[in-house]
Amino acid sequence: MTETSFNELLSAQIGNEFAASQQYIAIAVWFDNQDLPQLATHFYRQSVEERNHAMMLVQYRLDRGVGLEIPGIPAVKNEFANPVEPIALALAQEKQVTTQIEALFAAARADSDALGEQAMLWFLKEQVEEVASMSTLLTIAQRAGDNWFDIENFIARESVGDGGLDSDAPAAAGGAL
Repeated sequence: MTETSFNELLSAQIGNEFAASQQYIAIAVWFDNQDLPQLATHFYRQSVEERNHAMMLVQYRLDRGVGLEIPGIPAVKNEFANPVEPIALALAQEKQVTTQIEALFAAARADSDALGEQAMLWFLKEQVEEVASMSTLLTIAQRAGDNWFDIENFIARESVGDGGLDSDAPAAAGGAL
């Protein structure tokens, strides 16, 4: 299989997913340092989910017989002023990933790569859920103001972005965590 526009973007997306995973770890650690265990746990889970997404893309390339190199990732943001800031960053990150997945879908279509197009459909559906979940969490954090424990209580009470592994999810190289 030759390196097409879709496959070039797919290689970059593997790095984007690993970068998102690392950013979520940084956010989780920040919440842990603030003694906000519900938020920390939520973002540790988000990190694993993003790692799984990267490994799903790796598995796709392996299954298609396309070689790959795992790219490096840029530095993450570690310091935040309040809980709204990292959640807003997470929402912006999810919106950016949505744009990237949409570009992948469009590139697969332009390359007449029906299998690539089909593979991106699951990720598009996933991004709708991710953006909606993070939007809700940001709204709650903004409403909570200085009462950070209201956010903790919301996370403990609601299952925000905690759907577990989707049975329709693509296989992840090495297995999903």
